[in-house]
Amino acid sequence: MALNLSSQGLGGPVPPCIGNLSTITSLDLSNNTFYGSIPTELGRLSRLQVLSLWNNSLQGNIPSLLGSNPSLVYIDLGANQLTGGIPQFLANSSSLQVLRLMQNSLTGEIPASLGNLSSLTRLSLAINNLVGRIPESLSNIPSLERLILTMNNLSGSVPHSIFNMSSLRFLEMANNSLTAQLPQDIGYRLPNLQSLILSTTQLSGGLPVSLVNASKLEMIYLVSTGLSGVVPSFGSLPNLRELDLSYNHLEAGDWSFLSSLANCTQLTMLFLDGNGMRGSLPRSIGNLSNLLVLSFAQNNLSGHVPGSIGNLSQLNEFYLDGNNFSGSIPGSLGQWRQLEKLNLSHNSFEGSMPREIFNISSLSQTLDLSNNLFTGPIPMEIGRLINLGSISISNNRLTGAIPSTLGKCVLLEVLHMEGNFLTGNIPQSLMNLKSIKEMDFSRNKLSGKIPEFLALLSSLQALNLSFNDFEGLVPSSGIFGNSSRVSLKGNHRLCASTPGLSLPLCPKLESKGRKKYFVLKIAVPIPLSVVVIILLCLVVILVRRRKEEPSLQHSSMHIEKMTYEDIAKATNGFSPVNLVGLGSFGAVYKGILPFEDDPVAIKVFNLKQYGAPKSFVSECEALRNTRHRNLVKVITLCSTVDPTGSDFKALIFQYMPNGSLERWLHPEDHGHDNKRFLCLGERINIALDIAYALDYLHNQCATPITHCDLKPSNVLLDLEMTAYVSDFGLARFMRNTSTAVPANSTSFANLKGSIGYIPPGKPNYEPILFS
Repeated sequence: MALNLSSQGLGGPVPPCIGNLSTITSLDLSNNTFYGSIPTELGRLSRLQVLSLWNNSLQGNIPSLLGSNPSLVYIDLGANQLTGGIPQFLANSSSLQVLRLMQNSLTGEIPASLGNLSSLTRLSLAINNLVGRIPESLSNIPSLERLILTMNNLSGSVPHSIFNMSSLRFLEMANNSLTAQLPQDIGYRLPNLQSLILSTTQLSGGLPVSLVNASKLEMIYLVSTGLSGVVPSFGSLPNLRELDLSYNHLEAGDWSFLSSLANCTQLTMLFLDGNGMRGSLPRSIGNLSNLLVLSFAQNNLSGHVPGSIGNLSQLNEFYLDGNNFSGSIPGSLGQWRQLEKLNLSHNSFEGSMPREIFNISSLSQTLDLSNNLFTGPIPMEIGRLINLGSISISNNRLTGAIPSTLGKCVLLEVLHMEGNFLTGNIPQSLMNLKSIKEMDFSRNKLSGKIPEFLALLSSLQALNLSFNDFEGLVPSSGIFGNSSRVSLKGNHRLCASTPGLSLPLCPKLESKGRKKYFVLKIAVPIPLSVVVIILLCLVVILVRRRKEEPSLQHSSMHIEKMTYEDIAKATNGFSPVNLVGLGSFGAVYKGILPFEDDPVAIKVFNLKQYGAPKSFVSECEALRNTRHRNLVKVITLCSTVDPTGSDFKALIFQYMPNGSLERWLHPEDHGHDNKRFLCLGERINIALDIAYALDYLHNQCATPITHCDLKPSNVLLDLEMTAYVSDFGLARFMRNTSTAVPANSTSFANLKGSIGYIPPGKPNYEPILFS
């Protein structure tokens, strides 16, 4: 009777009552989540032949009663958390054919008594903490096919008799501290060998040529074994799939071994890294058409890469880094359609970067062309690598601007462009790199302001902009709030708003700081005198008349035309994250336009709201006829239809990072917790800015304008706390006296403005102090 409960999602301790199933011959509880110790009651199952507890979370020692069952043929306790040593009593299971104890935490030495298991065909003790020597007695097992001892702490010399076990098909002892001497006739002694994995085992001498006579070989891993001499020709191994001879002292000779590998039609992986091989790659490399992975990294190879390399159309990974290759990269690489990793770094490749590389759309993990001699601009085709996770083109001689198309590589996590001669700004399109973790533009000639969007990249963990020519104010939020993750040194024209980044404070901020300190220093001892003087100054300013009315100079600047799609893209689809505030006639969003370096405020009108279309027209008319340093600057507008065919109207203004005066005066009403309040000096400066704006509107415009809705929420503050009057949706042109409200009118329909801020009196042609 067999009980198979494999992969059923079962958990908890293995129930001891299972020992009552006296007639059971096979028990399979593998691939579940059982924990606790193996119940000793299993030893009572005298008819049990197969026991599989693989891939659970069982702990403790292997119970001794298992050794008293002469019927056991198959024991698999692998991939658990078992401890203690391998019990001697297991040698009593004379019928045992398979013993799998790998992936546990077993300690101690391999019992020599295991050599008495005359029926054993598989012994797997890999990935434990076993120590000591390999018992020579294991070679007494006549039918042993698999000896798997990989990743332990075994030491000493591999018994020579192991290499006489003609039944062996899998001999794997890698990642121990073993030494061995491969017999020169190993290929004849182990004719059935399919897998030879002896990596990190110190092998003396060369690689035995007779190995090519083990015609059933499929895998050879002899990494870091100290082998030397010329690589033999393995062309007589038709089943060879994986060959790794990395980090030895092997030589290429006349490269005949590479040509012979064309006969190994099953070969998919070839690693020859770190051998110090010299010479040039032969054209015959193009005959290995079934390769999936090819690596010649960390050698001394030179010359040109042959164009026949393009024939390896199945390649997933290709590594030539750390050699002395020169010339240009062959364009035939563009024929690869399954490549995911490409590393050609640390060579002497020169010329322009081949555009063909950037057409390999399958590149999804790594593209490393760093530390070469590439020149010219970065091809715009780089934007086609939309699936790529890591790009490094650092330490070349590249010139020109960073391509804006790079912003299409939205899955990028690592971007390294340091050590070139790149110029211009960091393109705004890089704001689309939402997954970016590392970004390095250091040691170039980039200039302009550091874009604000870098502070919004929440995944960014390391940013290096050092030794460029950036200027202006450094953002203070996001990654810029952690100086250990940002490097800005060598940019002598940068400044900061806070001392956290070890940069000088921006000059305007320092000057403003001194001004505040001076005002406060004077105001404290004589507050009443200062207030009186300031009020007198306000009266003088507001009542003075200009003798000359300046003519309006309309800007000759090009006004960008905006579409609905432009507005939607700039606001991330009118995302709530971009929403700044709501008004009577619409909403205001923060956004980034492709032709503007700095963020903008986008006022989108709700045309279904009564009065909104008229408000749009009024605001356009007012802003078209005004220009003053204390009036909010309009950049452009959008008047079109949305995808549903409905009218769509929006105005784009200069963005004010310090929000409205309302939020500073009443932060508790807006859910803000300002760390500081407006000081007296700032309040005076803001009052003056508003007065200048009103004086301009009432007394200096060709046609006087009354705002009709002046209130703190319509006064915006920039980074330096300069005030700007905004929102002209209710503004009125006072062209003649006929536009005035009749003196005897008492209708509320004539009132304009917000409750609490409606000016006393009625607007008329006479200059007024209220709007």
